[in-house]
Amino acid sequence: MNALKPAAPYKSGVVLLLIMVLLMVLISRNSQGVVRAFVAGETRWKTAGFLEEDTEHFQIKYMAVDGDYVENIGQTAEDAYVKVTQLFGYEPERKTTIIIYPDSASLARSFGWDKDEKAMGVYWAGTIRLLSPQQWINSNANWEEIFAGEGPVYHEFAHLMVDDITRGNYSRWFTEGIAQYVEKKITGFEFQDPMPNKYAGYYTFDRLEKNFNELDQQVAYRESLQIIEFMVDNYGEECLWMILKCLGEGNSMDYAINRSSGIEYRVFERDFLESVNQ
Repeated sequence: MNALKPAAPYKSGVVLLLIMVLLMVLISRNSQGVVRAFVAGETRWKTAGFLEEDTEHFQIKYMAVDGDYVENIGQTAEDAYVKVTQLFGYEPERKTTIIIYPDSASLARSFGWDKDEKAMGVYWAGTIRLLSPQQWINSNANWEEIFAGEGPVYHEFAHLMVDDITRGNYSRWFTEGIAQYVEKKITGFEFQDPMPNKYAGYYTFDRLEKNFNELDQQVAYRESLQIIEFMVDNYGEECLWMILKCLGEGNSMDYAINRSSGIEYRVFERDFLESVNQ
């Protein structure tokens, strides 16, 4: 019996280690689901005092001060759902939560941003967060038309679609490029070109991939859209959806572009940079 005593802690330690490894593998395979579950729980807690309104595909949470905007926001969201899902050929499995914040400060607080940080809309971990239309649309204007045509709903819902299909395996420049492409195609809206003249300072793909947040955001966003449009013009729109599917299988962007277009990643980058610097 004494000879067996040292073996018991060792065996139990091995079992515990195996369990921990298994849990780590499961979490890594479903990291998107883990993050979304955590964010959803935190969001429910932080918006416990909000009112709620449901549409067919969305749950809208809002403060009483924005009650007059909810119906139109819901209609715009449903229009985005129909048009964007048709474009992607994919539908989310569950309703999407939209949270309307009455001012920029409350929207910033929801992310832990500086209170002076500005945004009309943000997608994060399965949830779309919007700044109230009353904060950025003139009260005398036809706000419903402006919100649908210039608001962030189509853009942010496109981000959700990219996140869903790729299971969180995507680059920031890629999702920003696709979101702008979808928005432009459906509503006609696009950000003002920060480079109206020929501009030699295009970022390399490596810089877009690794340092997107540190770059000039206007230039980085614009270049991201141009890359997507170059891809569609040369290899067809279907190439985008194939890349998303390939990323969803856990592959790298290099591999996904090569598999969907038949061209090497660095060759694609060279061809793009040559095209915009002509």
